[in-house]
Amino acid sequence: MGEETTRIHDEIEALRQMSTAQLKAKYREVFGEETRSNHKQFLFRRIAWRIQANAWGGLSERARQRALEIANDADLRIRAPKNFLKDEPDERRTAEACVPATADPRLPLPGTRLVRRFRGKDVVVMVRKDGFEHDRQVYRSLSAAVRAATGTSWNGFAFFGLGHRPWGERGERE
Repeated sequence: MGEETTRIHDEIEALRQMSTAQLKAKYREVFGEETRSNHKQFLFRRIAWRIQANAWGGLSERARQRALEIANDADLRIRAPKNFLKDEPDERRTAEACVPATADPRLPLPGTRLVRRFRGKDVVVMVRKDGFEHDRQVYRSLSAAVRAATGTSWNGFAFFGLGHRPWGERGERE
């Protein structure tokens, strides 16, 4: 290692021993501005990068140009314009679409009978297109059907074991 490299390495290693307050002071020295961060690891990394960039150069010219291109293409507005929602929307920039509701992937197909033994009796719920049927009564949610059947508040998916399990019970791949 050269003398310059050793000096940079030692300076960065000295950062590891600094408190957060000392790192904030070093940040002010290196960047010329205050930091609002109190995260010690963040401050260490930013200062260490800046020390190296000052010694050996920062981004390549090609990387700088690419960053400028990206920044120019981005909409950097943080707040909405003052006249936002006061004027009529520009029809050329407005689109409306209906997004169809998708069925919950945890549910079996309509027509499936869900059965579970609970306190000595079978709880049977039929999955329908328009809801869930128990004792000829249709409910909007599986949980409501299970609540009616058991008299107890349940998550319907948990009651029938319909949760998503990509692997087996103990996490092994099947």
